[in-house]
Amino acid sequence: MVGEEQHMTNTHNHETPNAIFFDLDGTILDWQTGMEETWLASIEKHNDGSYDSLEMQKRIRERRDWLWDDPERAKAGRMDLNEASRAIVRYAFEDAGLTAIDVANGIANYYRAQRRELIAPYPGAMETLATLSERGVRLALLTNGEAQNQRGSVDKLDLETYFDCIVIEGEFGVGKPDERVFRHALEATSSAPETTWMVGDSLIADIAPAIELGLHAVWVDEAGDGLPDDAPTRPDRIIKLISELL
Repeated sequence: MVGEEQHMTNTHNHETPNAIFFDLDGTILDWQTGMEETWLASIEKHNDGSYDSLEMQKRIRERRDWLWDDPERAKAGRMDLNEASRAIVRYAFEDAGLTAIDVANGIANYYRAQRRELIAPYPGAMETLATLSERGVRLALLTNGEAQNQRGSVDKLDLETYFDCIVIEGEFGVGKPDERVFRHALEATSSAPETTWMVGDSLIADIAPAIELGLHAVWVDEAGDGLPDDAPTRPDRIIKLISELL
């Protein structure tokens, strides 16, 4: 765990920054709550009697970890979430010795459709963005993933209202941790690194590059587990919800 002194490492820590850059999923949007329940509901809905639902849920969870824990697979997966979900379930079916690809695809497609409907902001997130915007803080949204899916979230929440700059990997051509993403946002918000905060839940994609470029880095640790022993970098501040920024 990081002590209180970690919160005071930068001299500009508690001053109002000129700009704040936000990640989207896991920072503004709660993409995890209800995920397991949605998978199980889809598995049960499509169960043709050839598998045990809870066992299939376990296999899908294992294949999710397998796909997302590998950087190359994860990069390809986030650029086509629909196909990534179908691949996860197909592999889980193969692991179980099942060949009903139509059932596997049905599980994945239904799951993705439900998640698009159910995903919602964390408590206080939208109010935080509105307040910061009203205070004159320049805001940028830096999100990895395919254009259609991420733009769908932006439109659903009307995020254009709050952000001076929105950088989506599938539109911009590269994603975090590529420093070009951050440099573009700095230019778009007319901000210097020393007066800019980066807020995100990924130590690798959000925090490490921000620190490298001299931004004040705020790590969102929703689970409250603290920094892992093998953390690749140390944030300037740790929060559970972005509403703590106020």
